[in-house]
Amino acid sequence: MELRCSWCVLVLSSLFQTLSAHEDFFTSIGHMTDLLYTEKDLVTSLKDYIRAEENKLEQVKHWAEKLDSLTTMATLDPEGFLGHPVNAFKLMKRLNTEWGDLENLVLQDTSDGFISNLTLQRQHFPTDEDQTGAAKALLRLQDTYRLDANTISTGDLPGVTYKSPMTVEDCFELGEIAYKEVDYYHTELWMVQALKQLDQGEESPIDKVLVLDYLSYSVYQQGELERGLEFSKRLLSLDPEHLSANDEVDYFEFQLEKQREESADESPKQGRDETEGALRKKRFREHLPELKTFNKLCRGEGIRMTPRRQSRLFCRYYDNHRNPRYLLGPVKQEDEWDRPYIVRYHDIISHSEIEKVKELAKPRLSRSLISNPITDETETAPYRISKSAWLTGYEHPVVDKINQRIEDLTGLEMDTAEELQVVNYGVAGQYEPHFDFGRKDEPDKFKELGTGNRIATWLFYMTDVAAGGATVFPDVGAAVWPKKGTAVFWYNLFRSGEGDYSTLHAACPVLVGSKWVSNKWIHERGQEFRRPCGLEFSPC
Repeated sequence: MELRCSWCVLVLSSLFQTLSAHEDFFTSIGHMTDLLYTEKDLVTSLKDYIRAEENKLEQVKHWAEKLDSLTTMATLDPEGFLGHPVNAFKLMKRLNTEWGDLENLVLQDTSDGFISNLTLQRQHFPTDEDQTGAAKALLRLQDTYRLDANTISTGDLPGVTYKSPMTVEDCFELGEIAYKEVDYYHTELWMVQALKQLDQGEESPIDKVLVLDYLSYSVYQQGELERGLEFSKRLLSLDPEHLSANDEVDYFEFQLEKQREESADESPKQGRDETEGALRKKRFREHLPELKTFNKLCRGEGIRMTPRRQSRLFCRYYDNHRNPRYLLGPVKQEDEWDRPYIVRYHDIISHSEIEKVKELAKPRLSRSLISNPITDETETAPYRISKSAWLTGYEHPVVDKINQRIEDLTGLEMDTAEELQVVNYGVAGQYEPHFDFGRKDEPDKFKELGTGNRIATWLFYMTDVAAGGATVFPDVGAAVWPKKGTAVFWYNLFRSGEGDYSTLHAACPVLVGSKWVSNKWIHERGQEFRRPCGLEFSPC
């Protein structure tokens, strides 16, 4: 047992030296997979502990049964029993030696190995931030994809392989986290779901009184006095001595009566419109126009290309003006959008290349950063939920080969391009609308690189995504869906050097699945003869 536990400690110590550098687990599905192996090792250690405890109890049980029959018989005639010298000797022996051995057996702590493992591992467990981040991710998915709480709770999501229902405690926790964020809209949704599951008979340490307490306050904060009164009365029916509920009932009844008196002088329609308008403002968060379009496009809604424009998009075999590497084996190229011009390359990166890129990137993944437009400093942001790593061409032949492929197919110089960035999105991983290029109010954005602005973007899709995860362009209504082994390409700058603002794009939240991408940002320097400047605002 000691040897087994020592082995577990050594293995887990090695494992967590790798995990110790990781932070924000929820921002990368790739890093979260390590936690599954961690939990599996914990379960193995726990089962070892249980077996040791069961073995100890079996020994104690056997000892107790043997002595039970012996003492029962002996106490029927104590003097006669002890009249036998062997019995007297055995009694002395048992009480002097064997009961001491039994005491040591009972006091033996078989939990040492498991406790040591658990203590070691807890240093590297997900934090409160991870738990809260994962909870907020579910709320984000709920908003983006218009999912009701029951759909999420039952695990009935599109494309799921492992259906995972939520308990009352899970629903309650989501509501409580929303409450702490002063998000009463989501508090109500998830407390209602928790109450529904309790009403359906699900057993839980969470009681209805606590859920109703949250509900009455959250609906009141959204201006729904009648529903607040309804929940408070139901709470009192379960706990008549609940002090705050008694006060709330009195307050809600007073406010409702006051409203009825005030509305007596107003037309019913006007009062109803004002109430509904106030409620809408409280229940739905205000978004910038591009974020509204962003959410629609993520759901497969929004702007559609006209049939006439659609008819001008083609598929072709492409060798980039008879490039020697593709003259005999051209690649499959498909037009995805016309303005901005977005093309997709099919079967452009192999499964083995993808696995090698992921293998190289995974140990270095760290929280993806954004550039603060005011301070020009890099920082994390709640609207970019992912981890990323950078791979240089000289560190492995596969990376160098990929860089050469991009150069051959785009005709652009790679020496001044940024390194290959590999990105893995986390729970509901996304990147809200942004530009890849530096705008006029960001003249120093890429000054340190000394290679000019980002002229173009190449994006590999390295996994299929079961649901969600599209790359969308809110200003024009384009939505490009992930497909493993493909890549998309577009220019960020016109030939004049001006930024193409129609390239505003975003990564939609991943609803189900794991999304891995890698991208190459290509810069202006070195493209003088490959893509000559011009006065026209043309992306080609």
